[in-house]
Amino acid sequence: MLNYPDGTLYLPAELPQSTCYPKLLRYLEPVCARKLDVSYTTPPTDAATITRLPGLSWKHFLRDLKAGEIEQVCLLTGSDQPDVLANAVSDDASSSRPKAAEPKSVREARFAAQSWQALQDSNNPVYSLSREFEDVFPEKIPAELPAERGVRHEIDLVPGSKYCVTRQWPLPRDQAQAIDDFFEGRRKAGHVRESISPHSSPTFCVKKATGGWRIVHAFNKLNDATIPAQTPIPRKDMVLDTMSGSVIYSAIDLTDGIYQILMRESDIPLTAVSTPSGMLWEWLVMPQGLKNAPATFNRMVSHVLRPLRAFAPSYFDDIFVHSRAEDGLSAVDVHLQHLRKVFEKMRENKLYANLKTCVFCAPEIPVLGCYVSKSGVRADPEKISSICSWPTPKNQTELRQWLGLANYLHKYTKDYAGLIQTMSSLLKKDVTWNWRPEHQDAFDAVKKSLASAPVLMLPDTSRPFHVVCDASDFAIG
Repeated sequence: MLNYPDGTLYLPAELPQSTCYPKLLRYLEPVCARKLDVSYTTPPTDAATITRLPGLSWKHFLRDLKAGEIEQVCLLTGSDQPDVLANAVSDDASSSRPKAAEPKSVREARFAAQSWQALQDSNNPVYSLSREFEDVFPEKIPAELPAERGVRHEIDLVPGSKYCVTRQWPLPRDQAQAIDDFFEGRRKAGHVRESISPHSSPTFCVKKATGGWRIVHAFNKLNDATIPAQTPIPRKDMVLDTMSGSVIYSAIDLTDGIYQILMRESDIPLTAVSTPSGMLWEWLVMPQGLKNAPATFNRMVSHVLRPLRAFAPSYFDDIFVHSRAEDGLSAVDVHLQHLRKVFEKMRENKLYANLKTCVFCAPEIPVLGCYVSKSGVRADPEKISSICSWPTPKNQTELRQWLGLANYLHKYTKDYAGLIQTMSSLLKKDVTWNWRPEHQDAFDAVKKSLASAPVLMLPDTSRPFHVVCDASDFAIG
């Protein structure tokens, strides 16, 4: 639903039939951009009628979004039948994508359960230690200049690039005031300073779901002229291999690196941003929206935690701490020592974590789409549920979507390449879609295999390894 101050554009999934909802549907016709008013006494509920509703072109949607004319974007569904839209779309044969495996309320409840009080009530051994490092888990990140950690964000432009300039467009008064207030706060924190840079990117606002405005910069031209960073991304299998033999685990979720990494001095003028009130500011810290920002944050975290990587590997904003009994100490005691070293590094380098999304001293933790324990690695049940509940594909697009999910868990299925061979042949160029019984058998076989997916052992380097392989015309492994 696109909610305008003077009207509403919505696609209702379900509304009680006994209730009358007079609405004004206001939209822009994509071709000629004429504004029309359409009144619905009873909003349509079937998929066919919904899909025939006139739409709003991306061009005009972005224009209205930047102008602040769109107050809210949401999906309207009935409270008593939240799955009506999914069922209607499936019945209409337009899609076979499954519903989300975990409702938002369940995720929120799980995260809300992690708190200081919850740690204390559960007698978690990390409670006293985490209280000692309470400043590492702030409710709000301190508004101050970040520490010098040996890594700064760098912007290398493609040779021959000209000045990156985009004119600032006008915004409503309340948004302009929100932008001015934002930069005044950042100026006091030492994050920005007034600029005379020849570069300039515009600033605009996006409405937060909780109210208020999120300040965003349109760094499109600057990002297009920026050379992509080649910082290596940690391999998932190598992160998992380091956990072999461990019996107790913690997962620390760092807050993102926005405003927490210093800019390289020579690149500060490139970050210049304009405001509707006519100011030009440049960033001394890494702002939101820059290309290569995630790579810089990952490089910084890896650099800070390098001395601890044997028991605390990291992946972007996640730190996975794992321990076993050593030198006459129990696994719990060793784990607390490891956590202390991680917390000390975080305090020293002003890195902060979100307590609500951390897991401490657990026998099993989620790691990059799977679950790790002393027994090994098991697939995420939510992903398995999504794959196993997927309806029979009706075209190449839907088959390709399903195979994309199944391929992620291929190592949990024996002879996976051989099982999907018949289905993969349907994705070849110029092949006519014809779903036959052998395709259905292969489809069901993969589902059945994943439904009983095994727990995979982590490698034990103290024992010998045996490599078993075979080859055929369609599968090698």
